[in-house]
Amino acid sequence: MENVYGYLMKYTNLVTGWQYRFFVLNNEAGLLEYFVNEQSRNQKPRGTLQLAGAVISPSDEDSHTFTVNAASGEQYKLRATDAKERQHWVSRLQICTQHHTEAIGKNNPPLKSRSFSLASSGNSPISQRRPSQNAISFFNVGHSKLQSVNKRAHLPPDHLVEVREMMSHAEGQQRDLIRRIECLPASGHLSSLDQDLLMLKATSMATMNCLNDCFHILQLQHASHQKGSLSSGTTIEWLEPKIPLSNHYKNGADQPFATEQSKPVAVPEEQCVEESGPLAREPEEINADDEVEDTCDNKEDDLGAVEEQRSVILHLLSQLKLGMDLTRVVLPTFILEKRSLLEMYADFMSHPDLFIAITNGATAEDRMIRFVEYYLTSFHEGRKGAIAKKPYNPIIGETFHCSWRMPKSEVASSVSSSSSTQAVTNHTPLSEETLSQVGSDCYTVRFVAEQVSHHPPVSGFYAECAERKMCVNAHVWTKSKFLGMSIGVTMVGEGILSLLEHGEEYTFSLPCAYARSILTVPWVELGGKVSVNCAKTGYSASITFHTKPFYGGKLHRVTGEVKHNITNTVVCRVQGEWNSVLEFTYSNGETKYVDLTKLAVTKKRVRPLEKQDPFESRRLWKNVTDSLRESEIDKATEHKRTLEERQRTEERHRTETGTPWKTKYFIKEGDGWVYHKPLWRIIPTAQPAE
Repeated sequence: MENVYGYLMKYTNLVTGWQYRFFVLNNEAGLLEYFVNEQSRNQKPRGTLQLAGAVISPSDEDSHTFTVNAASGEQYKLRATDAKERQHWVSRLQICTQHHTEAIGKNNPPLKSRSFSLASSGNSPISQRRPSQNAISFFNVGHSKLQSVNKRAHLPPDHLVEVREMMSHAEGQQRDLIRRIECLPASGHLSSLDQDLLMLKATSMATMNCLNDCFHILQLQHASHQKGSLSSGTTIEWLEPKIPLSNHYKNGADQPFATEQSKPVAVPEEQCVEESGPLAREPEEINADDEVEDTCDNKEDDLGAVEEQRSVILHLLSQLKLGMDLTRVVLPTFILEKRSLLEMYADFMSHPDLFIAITNGATAEDRMIRFVEYYLTSFHEGRKGAIAKKPYNPIIGETFHCSWRMPKSEVASSVSSSSSTQAVTNHTPLSEETLSQVGSDCYTVRFVAEQVSHHPPVSGFYAECAERKMCVNAHVWTKSKFLGMSIGVTMVGEGILSLLEHGEEYTFSLPCAYARSILTVPWVELGGKVSVNCAKTGYSASITFHTKPFYGGKLHRVTGEVKHNITNTVVCRVQGEWNSVLEFTYSNGETKYVDLTKLAVTKKRVRPLEKQDPFESRRLWKNVTDSLRESEIDKATEHKRTLEERQRTEERHRTETGTPWKTKYFIKEGDGWVYHKPLWRIIPTAQPAE
């Protein structure tokens, strides 16, 4: 392997910022060194990183930046001149890192790590660091036992008994390690909340979980050899329940590790009966008179749980790899948002007046601009609070129904765009009594969503306003990836808005979402380019959600333009923040500002829980939501686990019997999903002359 050298920018600190340094990759020694410049290369390097055990991570901020995280905990944040140069450095560093990491694994010398000697009496955590022992000596498992096992040519049938004894001994040592850490004071030079100790707890727990999983599989294989080969379609189950993470990682408390703690929280008997009953898959007609204005207000401002459970997040991160698909990763319950993803999609319709006003546009240009205005104002209400939390993953077959009533006088008519938003910006939400008095003077927007697939996780949702002959149909497949200190969620799929009065269809996509700073105060930002197209009129819109650069720049910035493709003319430009103020500039020179924080929100109408189907979101997740609201994390975790385990059991049964899943409201057409009774199949599409 040839050595690699050249100039890179290195991030020093907030004051000094980025500085050019001359870097040398010493492949033979497994070192990354840097100098002030190329002329000082013959002098002592300004800094050196051991690459054995390091992690090389391309940044998700831009295409030029990457980080080198050494096993010692030191980190270099570097920036190349372009994406091609970054790829060159990253690939060379990864090859060198892998080579030296494997060499150390073969030779098995002690690695310099961030472990602690808890018996040391130094006054600072730094003075107590020492090279870690290998895993066997760390847990005091005798070498003689392993050697005796290795020397056996033929293992007796009960050979797993001795392994089980060794595992039990290692588990006892690991529990003792956690007890000693948790007995430390909560503050001081060496505290139970020290980040290095938390990482030590996390990695030791992850190691024991991995060993236990392997041992369980060996037990099952041994049992299958005694009874004969496993039948086709057999699914491996764990032989005993795992210890809940919430019990294992509560700092500052003396947690006994008795077996009673691993017992599940009791689930009410009526819930078990309800959840195990047969599920009707026939579409249900929702009576609008049964729906009442929603009074549920699940505020998401409880940062305390995230701070208290940081060790659980560290444990989770210790098991993830960069780029890993998080679709099947079970995230801690305390970061959940107290609502289903299906309900979150409904909250994107919280401005039904803007939605209905789209079809009131006098021209095709006006209607496209109105759609863009509605589209950009929908994301603010879809997020509850500034802290990033995750909605419940919908169970396959789960549904959500709601509706909105909007007085016709509150919807902008077919006047100029510049005055239309002023009409909807300052109005106040109407009371339930006022809406009931208005009666037929209201437009009604109905919404239904269904989880149509589990792997991959696809949601279908549909909304319509029959009085205005308009509807929107969409399907979304969420793909989550681990990006280091962020989690990225890609929204794969598309939606189609149909304006039947005008015979127009608007096809649109959705931006990516990122949960940033997941170890401190997590927050959400949107990123990526989305497009809106109307094939009939020739109008399109291109919108870019900008992610914040590492140094400087604004948060939540969005820019876009509406264009007439035939003449290649830009008719409207937009800029601002998708959760604050948006500025629209039109081709006639007019400018309009929309303050999303002052934009009125219309509350949705939902049926009471007792009138909902057992698989409707709020009734399905009621026990989880109630437990989270009361801060009973253990109960919420157990209720959530019960729902997910039932889903897995039913999926295994369908696989074994060859029974396909039958959806309730949506039908698969090509690569997408369409509502079974869309408005365009009931009301004929008009063909007006423009």
